[in-house]
Amino acid sequence: MKLLLTSDTHVPARARLLPEALLSAVDAADVVIHAGDWTDEPTLDLLKARSRRLLAVYGNNDGPGLRRRLPEIARAELGGLRFAVVHETGPAAGRERRCATRFPGTDVLVFGHSHIPWDTTAPGGLRLLNPGSPTDRRRQPHHTFMTLSALDGTLRDVELHRLPVRS
Repeated sequence: MKLLLTSDTHVPARARLLPEALLSAVDAADVVIHAGDWTDEPTLDLLKARSRRLLAVYGNNDGPGLRRRLPEIARAELGGLRFAVVHETGPAAGRERRCATRFPGTDVLVFGHSHIPWDTTAPGGLRLLNPGSPTDRRRQPHHTFMTLSALDGTLRDVELHRLPVRS
């Protein structure tokens, strides 16, 4: 099962459109996971239409329309792994321990908010993944998203994709 992870798309405030490389990856994925901060409903509609399956949450910058359509936390079993998706996890210090406590029985936690790519494993085995942002790199050198495979209870081929800096 091929998964695409993205977050913090912030359309149209940070970009008019989603990057073509991200949309191509959406088309190739079995499941698209978006960890919030869409800021507009047309982007949600676009990803729903292009995705075979969309697992998504709202973020702190998402208004009432998106909050009506999306949960704060989403959960699904994908490729034999228990996934949870949430926008915010708090400060980096202590994140692994805090998230392992908050999401027991979860194998993979996808989160956003910081725009900083993150890939760590908490004591007890919870994998924490933040794909960064494909449209708002903030202080990061690149716009980013992640792809990976989930098969028979194992994550494989976790890859951070770096997009060219827009001019």
